Amino acid sequence: MTNACGVDFGTSNSTVGWIKPGQDKPAQGASALLTLEDGKATLPSVVFFNADDEEVRYGRAALADYLAGYEGRLMRSLKSLLGTSLMDGQTEVGGRALPFKMLLAQFIGEVKRRAETEAGRGFERAVFGRPVFFIDDNPAADKLAEDTLAEVARGVGFREIAFQYEPIAAAFDYESQIDREELVLIADIGGGTSDFSLVRLGPGRAGKAERRDDILATGGVHIGGTDFDKYLSLASVMPLLGYRSALRSGAEIPSSYYFNLATWHTINQAYTRKSIAQLDDLVRDAREPAKLARLQDLIDERAGHWLAMQVEGAKIGLSSQPQVALELDRLAPPETLMVERASFEAAIGQLLDAIDATVLRLLDDAGIGAGQVDTVFFTGGSSGVGLLRERIGALLPGARKVEGDLFGSIGAGLALDAQRKFG
Repeated sequence: MTNACGVDFGTSNSTVGWIKPGQDKPAQGASALLTLEDGKATLPSVVFFNADDEEVRYGRAALADYLAGYEGRLMRSLKSLLGTSLMDGQTEVGGRALPFKMLLAQFIGEVKRRAETEAGRGFERAVFGRPVFFIDDNPAADKLAEDTLAEVARGVGFREIAFQYEPIAAAFDYESQIDREELVLIADIGGGTSDFSLVRLGPGRAGKAERRDDILATGGVHIGGTDFDKYLSLASVMPLLGYRSALRSGAEIPSSYYFNLATWHTINQAYTRKSIAQLDDLVRDAREPAKLARLQDLIDERAGHWLAMQVEGAKIGLSSQPQVALELDRLAPPETLMVERASFEAAIGQLLDAIDATVLRLLDDAGIGAGQVDTVFFTGGSSGVGLLRERIGALLPGARKVEGDLFGSIGAGLALDAQRKFG
C-alpha cells in the first residue's frame, strides 16, 4: 500500500501524481495525476479569503469568488515568495496578520488533503518538484527556498520528503513514452522559471535507481509566464494608468505602483495605506491627472488581480491569434484595448534573450553540439508562447520537437520518481 506521491507545487498551477500499487507506471491510457478540482488534475495555485462568507477558497473556486465581487483577499503565485525576504513577512487578512509561511502551509495542506481524498489513502512521503534555481545567482537564498518548502511540507504531514528538479521529472514522464534511446533537451517553461535539462533517456535506462550519469547538464533562469504577463501589462495597459507619464516638475511618475500591479505576488502591496497616501500626493502634481485618477480607482476597487487576469488572458490568446481585444470594463471610463502579438513579442524580447543564453550555456556545460540533440521536449504552461518555442527550436534545428502535457508532465514524472525513491 504505497503512500508516496509526487507534488508539483507550481507558480500558477499545482498537481499531484501517484502510481497505483503493483504498477511500475500508469496503465495504458491512464494518467498518474490525481483529480484535484472539478474533475481536473490541476489546482490553480490561488487562495481567496472570502470575507463575506468567512471561508477560505482555493483554485478555480477562489478565482470565481474574487471575480464575482466578494469582499476578501486574493493571493496568487505563492511559490514566487520562496527564497525572498517576503517569505518571513506577513499580509493582512480580515484585519489580522497572516504570516506568508502559514499561507503557504494552508495551500499545500489543501493540495495534500484533496490528493488523499482522491486516492483513498494518506500520503506520508513525497517527492516535491523544484526549479533548477529558485533564486538566480544566490546559492544561499536557493537553499533557503528549498528548506522553507521542506519545513512547510513536514508541517502539513509529509514525514519523508525528497526533491527533484522539475525538468528531470518531466524527462521521466517523456521516457515512459519512448521505445528507443534519445538525447533530450527538456524545456520546462513554467509560471515562474524556465528550466532545462539535457538527459539521456530510453527504455534500457528507465529502471535504474540512480540516474545521475544520464543527466548531462541542468540550467535555469528565473523567468516564466508571470514575467511575460508583467511585461505585456507594462507595455500595453499600464500607460493607460499613467505609467511613464510625468509630474509637473518633469520627473517621471514612480514606476513602483505599476510594477507592483503588474507582478502577481506583489499586487497587494499597491493597497497599503502608505502607498495610497503617496499616490494621492502624486495625483495633485501629475501632468495627466486623469490617468492617475484611473489608477486610484483601480486600487480603490482592489481590482489589481482582475487586471492581471485580463492581461494573462490576452497573453494566452496571442498564442493562437495575431491580436486580441482586452476588455477593460472595470476601468473608469471603460476601454477596449487591442493588443498585437508583435507588441507582446517586442515586450518580452529581452526575456527570451536570457532564455536563449541559458540554453546555449547548458549545451556548452555539457560539451554537446546542437546537432547531437535528438529531441526537444516542451512542457510547462508558458511553453505555449509561440516565439519562445521558435527561438529554442532555432537553436537546435535538427532536433525533433515534442509537446508534452503542458500542465501534467512534471507531476506524472514526480510520481514515477516517488515510486523509485520510496517504493
